[in-house]
Amino acid sequence: MKAMALVTREAGKLGQIEEVNVPEPSEHDVLVRTVSCGICHTDMSAINQDIPVPLPFVVGHEGAGIVEKVGSAVTYVKPGDKVAMGVPYCMECKFCQAGHPMCCVRADELNFGGFHNDGKTRLTDKDGKPLHCMFVQSSYCTLSLTNEINCIKLPEETTMEDLPYVGSLACGLETGSGIVLNYFKAEPGSAFVVFGCGAVGCAAIMAAKIANCRYIIGVDVVDSRLDLALELGATHVINGAKQDAVAEIKKITEYGADYALDNTANPQCILQALDCLAPLGIAVSCGTTGMKTVPVLPQFQLMSGRNALAGVIQGDVRPKDWVPKLVKWYKEGKFPFDRLIKFYDFTTESIEQAYADSHAGTTIKPVVKF
Repeated sequence: MKAMALVTREAGKLGQIEEVNVPEPSEHDVLVRTVSCGICHTDMSAINQDIPVPLPFVVGHEGAGIVEKVGSAVTYVKPGDKVAMGVPYCMECKFCQAGHPMCCVRADELNFGGFHNDGKTRLTDKDGKPLHCMFVQSSYCTLSLTNEINCIKLPEETTMEDLPYVGSLACGLETGSGIVLNYFKAEPGSAFVVFGCGAVGCAAIMAAKIANCRYIIGVDVVDSRLDLALELGATHVINGAKQDAVAEIKKITEYGADYALDNTANPQCILQALDCLAPLGIAVSCGTTGMKTVPVLPQFQLMSGRNALAGVIQGDVRPKDWVPKLVKWYKEGKFPFDRLIKFYDFTTESIEQAYADSHAGTTIKPVVKF
């Protein structure tokens, strides 16, 4: 089968849309006609090779679409089902078996190793040369060949109008919402603060509203993002470039925050997330810079009030359970994530513009619509 895909061939260069060959589904494969694919910071990290993915490869890991064909062993989905495509995992290690697939021991290999679960590639270019994959989906492609494990079957009430939006739920938006509701298990009346009001931060704010937190505080340096945070449920916002964020948080909450989330990976913000905590508070950092280490030495903050600092991947959720919950809350008006999204065409020029707008902060969640 022929398809069109965005192929990255050189480090630091987005690449071009090319014709590629897509084989028939193998035993556990699912062929999805892609409707949309979200754009994420992780994509650019892979393109820049800050997170190395074997070249050449087809980027994309927030796909959504309709199942066209399935392999002989597939039982979870069938042709015609609407699906999002999420993070791959092995389903075999003790962490997957214990309900923590985001801690899968094969996570780095499956996300960035360039191969499917069976250690083989699928796509080839027009000359028949192999193309590596990303997240076992490579969903910047009109036909995405993924694994049954990646597929998230969407609720029956998901319409064709909803479908272009929902791919983005299976990465950044499940991360922010999952940290608040699944990892923190934020209690009603508690105080929550997020540093960075992009897609992850706004998802966390909407989740904190669902959790009935008393204080929901957004910290950013872009006023338009802070305005949107207020509209989505923040009770207070702080411009960290103009105000002392920690002092303002302590003033608002009296004791400090019970839960703090940093999604910037900025060392200063990580320390602020710890500094603003009340005793027994928990801080999570979920951002990445591509560096192996970030110079943060929080010993005083950790010991001053028996606080905790954790790294959490994808909200530590089970995507097949979590994404349908987000769709349900969206349909009920409780999780209006569509307000974060701006659509871009599936052309090289449009995708380049999407990355530029995301970097500039003018678009919170760019999504390529096929």
